[in-house]
Amino acid sequence: MTPWLVTLLVLVFACRQNSTSTLDRIKVIDNFPSGSAIEYYNERFYVIGDDASMMLSLDENFEFISNEPLYTTGPGRIPKNVKPDLEAITRLDLKDTPYLLILGSGSLAPYRQTGWLLNPKSLEKNEWRLDSFYKRLAKVGIEEVNIEGVAASKDEIILVNRGNKTHPLNHLIFTTKGFWENPTAPVRTVVIGKATDTSVFNGISGLAYSSKSDELIMTVSTENTYTSTADGTIGKSYLWIMKYPSGKNDTLLMPDKIIDLSRLDSRFEGNKIESVCIVSETATMLDLALVADNDDGKSSLFRLRVRR
Repeated sequence: MTPWLVTLLVLVFACRQNSTSTLDRIKVIDNFPSGSAIEYYNERFYVIGDDASMMLSLDENFEFISNEPLYTTGPGRIPKNVKPDLEAITRLDLKDTPYLLILGSGSLAPYRQTGWLLNPKSLEKNEWRLDSFYKRLAKVGIEEVNIEGVAASKDEIILVNRGNKTHPLNHLIFTTKGFWENPTAPVRTVVIGKATDTSVFNGISGLAYSSKSDELIMTVSTENTYTSTADGTIGKSYLWIMKYPSGKNDTLLMPDKIIDLSRLDSRFEGNKIESVCIVSETATMLDLALVADNDDGKSSLFRLRVRR
C-alpha cells in the first residue's frame, strides 16, 4: 500500500470519527460541589449536587442565571454523613403543569430518602419522604438502594438503581407518576447490563428518555467501590443507548449501543460522568448535556452531539 493511500485512509477514518460525535463545550464550575444530575427545560439547564444545598440554573451556554435554595445549611458542601444525596432529576407534567422531580439516592436513611417537586416557572416546591417507597424496592429484588437517575416516559416513571462491586447489578425500576404519594403504585424491576468482568463494575449513574425515538440514554461509570455510600477511584465513563423495553416480563436487558466517552474525546478522561439530559434531537443527531462530579468539590459540564 502506497504512503499516500495510507494517509488518505487515516484521514477518512478520522473524519468519520469526528462526524459521528462532537464534544462542543466544556465548563468547570468551581463553586458548585459534586454535580450529580442535570435536566433541560425552557432554554435552561437545572443542575443539582449530591452535597449541594441549592439547585443551579444556567443558560444554554452554561452561564449562571440563579440558585434555588433546597436546604438551609448555608454555602459549601453538606457533610457526607447527613447530606441528602440528591442524585436524580427529570422534567414531567402533572395536570398540564411542568415540574422538576428530584430524588435522593435512598442509600442512607433517613437523610437520603427525600424528594422534591419543583415548579420551574413559579419556583414553588414541595418536599416529601420516600422511606416507604424505598423499603418496597427491597421486596422486588433491590439488595442495596442507590437511586442514581430518573426519567419520565408518556406512561411511566423510570428510575435507575446503581449497583457496586458487592452487589454488581444495575436495575431499571418502572413505576407510575405519583408513586411518591401512592403506597400501592405498581413497581417492577429489570436488570440492565449484566456484569461479565468481576474486576470492573460499570454502574449506571444517570438516565434520560427520548420521546421522539422511544429510547433510554444512560450514563455509566466505573468506580472502585464496594458500597452505595463510599467513593472510589474514578475510572471510565460511557453512554448506553437502548430502545424503551416493551416487554412487561423482561428480566435482563442489554444496551443496543455503547459509547466510550474518553475514546470519543480525551477530555472526558478523569471525569466521572453522573448524568445526561437531552437538549434537542433529530432523526440523525442527539444534542446532549452531561455533568461530572470528580469528588473534589467542583462540577464539570459538557455539550455533546451524538450521531444516531
